[in-house]
Amino acid sequence: MKKLIQGLREFHDTYVPTHRELLDQLAHGQKPRVLFITCSDSRIDPNLLTHTEIGELFVIRNAGNMIPPYRATNGGEGAAVEYAIAALGIEHIIVCGHSHCGAMKGLMKLNQLQEGMPLVFDWLKHTEATRRLVAENYPDAQGEELLEILVAENVLTQIENLKTYPIIHSRLYKRTLHIYAWIYYIETGEVWAYDPVTHSYVPPQSQLSDSEGWSESEPSLGTPAIACELPQHAGLSQTAVSQQAIPTAASTSRPVRKSSSTSSQVGIVAPWLSPQQAERIYRGNH
Repeated sequence: MKKLIQGLREFHDTYVPTHRELLDQLAHGQKPRVLFITCSDSRIDPNLLTHTEIGELFVIRNAGNMIPPYRATNGGEGAAVEYAIAALGIEHIIVCGHSHCGAMKGLMKLNQLQEGMPLVFDWLKHTEATRRLVAENYPDAQGEELLEILVAENVLTQIENLKTYPIIHSRLYKRTLHIYAWIYYIETGEVWAYDPVTHSYVPPQSQLSDSEGWSESEPSLGTPAIACELPQHAGLSQTAVSQQAIPTAASTSRPVRKSSSTSSQVGIVAPWLSPQQAERIYRGNH
């Protein structure tokens, strides 16, 4: 607690005096541009990761960056999602998983949690779809490889869960809402974004259009200009791949890492952030 109290004092003495105008604006209301859904893990700080100021992100955090399907639970996740879209007018949602996720480790041995951590057991059952998908489609994966697969597939599962919410369904239909899947790698500080066209995780900046101020001449901001391509799996509409090679049930061949020209041929995903916001977000990859 002593460290926290010291931090409060430093915040009041150093940050507040230099951010008076921002704090005055925030006192009259918030206008975040992105709903950022991520894990409660202490090793992740959404604002530090994206290099954003207070007031720019509306954040939902819980074990495993999970959003249970519509009306599957009485928790606050659904209410927070609804408020973010209906009241705050947010048009971009990022679901961000991360490497070495404790919740996904728990999912690997779910039945063992029932006695010692019954509440964790009940919570993780909300992502049974992830556990079953991985068990049935990646039967040979083990250890760290299995964990990486769970992390990658779980992010996509949560996006499917988001689509069960009426307000999400409606806004997606009108093309006024866009959802993105990210994975943050603790050990390198890199972020990878899922590309549904190539079924691969690519550098996030490769999903920006030229009209939004990004060009091939821009620095990579700490992320290699490569894409991890995954062979199509017959049984899955969306298959994830992490930074490391992940085999599919149909093939044990490893994905090919290609140059940035691969991602530039994919085409433009949905409209994204302003150049200023994007610069702040992707600068966090350093």
